[in-house]
Amino acid sequence: MLVMEKLGIHFPQGYLFNDCSAQVNTGDRVGLVGKNGAGKSTLMRLIAQWEVPTNGQIHRQRGLEVGFLTQDIEIDTSSTVFNYLFYSNEELNGLRTSIDSINHDLVSRTDYEEESYLNLLDELNAANDRFGLLEGYQWEEKIAATLSGLGFGLDDFEKPLESFSGGWKMRAELAKILVNQPNLLLLDEPTNHLDILSIQWLENYLSRFEGAVIVISHDRLFLDNVTNRTWEISQGKILDFPFAYSRYKEQRAEDMERLTDAKKQQDKDIKHTQELIDKFRAKKNKAAFAQSLIKKLERTERIEIDNDMVARMNIFFPLNVQPGKWVIEMDSLGKAYEHKRLFRDISLTVGRGEKIALLGPNGVGKSTLFKCLMKEIDHDGKVELGHNVKITYFAQDQAERLDKNKTVYETVDDVAVGDVRKDLRSILGAFLFSGEDVDKKVAVLSGGERTRLALCQLLLSPSNVLILDEPTNHLDIQSKQVLKTALQKYEGTFLIVSHDREFLDGLTNRIWDIENQTLKIHHFSVQEYLVRKMEQPSGKTPANTAPKPVEKVVVTASQPELTLSNDDRKELKRQRTQLTNKIKQLEEQISRFEKEVEQLNDQMSTMDFADVEATAPVLKAFELAKSNLDQSTEAWMEASENLETIPVV
Repeated sequence: MLVMEKLGIHFPQGYLFNDCSAQVNTGDRVGLVGKNGAGKSTLMRLIAQWEVPTNGQIHRQRGLEVGFLTQDIEIDTSSTVFNYLFYSNEELNGLRTSIDSINHDLVSRTDYEEESYLNLLDELNAANDRFGLLEGYQWEEKIAATLSGLGFGLDDFEKPLESFSGGWKMRAELAKILVNQPNLLLLDEPTNHLDILSIQWLENYLSRFEGAVIVISHDRLFLDNVTNRTWEISQGKILDFPFAYSRYKEQRAEDMERLTDAKKQQDKDIKHTQELIDKFRAKKNKAAFAQSLIKKLERTERIEIDNDMVARMNIFFPLNVQPGKWVIEMDSLGKAYEHKRLFRDISLTVGRGEKIALLGPNGVGKSTLFKCLMKEIDHDGKVELGHNVKITYFAQDQAERLDKNKTVYETVDDVAVGDVRKDLRSILGAFLFSGEDVDKKVAVLSGGERTRLALCQLLLSPSNVLILDEPTNHLDIQSKQVLKTALQKYEGTFLIVSHDREFLDGLTNRIWDIENQTLKIHHFSVQEYLVRKMEQPSGKTPANTAPKPVEKVVVTASQPELTLSNDDRKELKRQRTQLTNKIKQLEEQISRFEKEVEQLNDQMSTMDFADVEATAPVLKAFELAKSNLDQSTEAWMEASENLETIPVV
């Protein structure tokens, strides 16, 4: 499907990666991982042909269709959400126009036996057959099902896309890519703006997808459930592991342990060699020996290790004072915006030590509920805090609330009190801000760095209740694990919103679910909650409510009934027999050519494309077999269509 040959990309600061080779076959599910800045998104752009490599080539299978979801999409259109997808397939648009035009001509004509009229009927049949082959008659149903699966309500379908936030525009773009069913999906952080149920839907969709997928994600469970291979960009190279993420991490840890031992031995050997060079360099009778050692040292390929600094990150949330038996009490709590009510009449008490996950689709009011608890917005009903309760709140946009003009050190210095001020630099080091990093302005930090800094502020604000709204946004997998460990050790109470299922698993002992404008409490696991929610009837009937269905038009223009002679009947039988035999022969050819293409494809998967002499004959044979398969398939379709036009007598 796709072969990368000695690929390299060079920037002013040097090569991002170089001399990288890899192959993607149909059915591959590749998780692309690596540190921030390693080149993951750049590699995606090269594969999508949005950028040109400095070195090497990318060989693409003829007719390969690529769907590319980027993190920085820009959609500025007044088109409705539904129409944005409906008109996204150019071939279907053309066929739809052609069918409408032909039907208009047929209705206005009465010359039923003229050749031009019969030619129009043939054109209509061909257009209808192609439209059906492309699933054009299920197009509206597919669009509605995909939009619903990604969280759009039926009332959203006719809203202009420009009225939605960036996250919802990203969902619409993902939906457009999925309904068009490309051969290769390139997904850069597809779960970033999806809620927990939409992520589950996307996983189910990808499990049935027949093409290949390359995905960048910081969602460990998503990678484990979706992928069967892992590419790691490390030290400017692509390392290929035939496992999903968790198994890859185990294998990588074993490799790193062996590599570390090898590096220690190499460092020891280099040091010894350098000592010998220094010892004999000035002696005339040993000068030649010293020179040979120098050349040996120059030829030595130094082992480099990509250290995982996050693994050393160790944080905990200090407890301020013990509160009373209950920490938060809600009495008839409700909130509405203009004509939309999010929730009403919530009356419950949060006990000391409860660990609560607030779940539900985007837009039901999870963040709004937290803002009500923090009294940041007006609301119906009452919210009261218990005795000695001290809340620390991490808002969904907490990282963006940081003062961009302050340095990293100044940001934490503003909130730190007491003896902890003496250890600020050590604490910042635990959050991977060391050396000159502490003097950087917040404005130049990446999204992940800002989130870590905001969490550091959280650490320096002793409390006994944490309210955390999407604290894992922009954190990599290792950082999320460190945060999870800290929360598991936390002795206070916390309420958390997160769409990361692996992060929530084993973390909470309660689930709050906002549904039908009320709050439901569940005591089962996150996984069981998801199973139950996915099994619930959604009440949506997208296939029945999708606008403007295009129906296959059947022409019923009256034509004179034909009376056939015995000779005519014999001729029709002969034609049907001839076409039936031809179809059978073509089916045997198609089966033979399919096996040949499959065998050649397997052979190419193990070839070294740098050896042009060896690969050229195989590539030529593959192209010939593929061409024969296409021709046989087209001939089979034509014969089948012709057979349908001959009446059975």
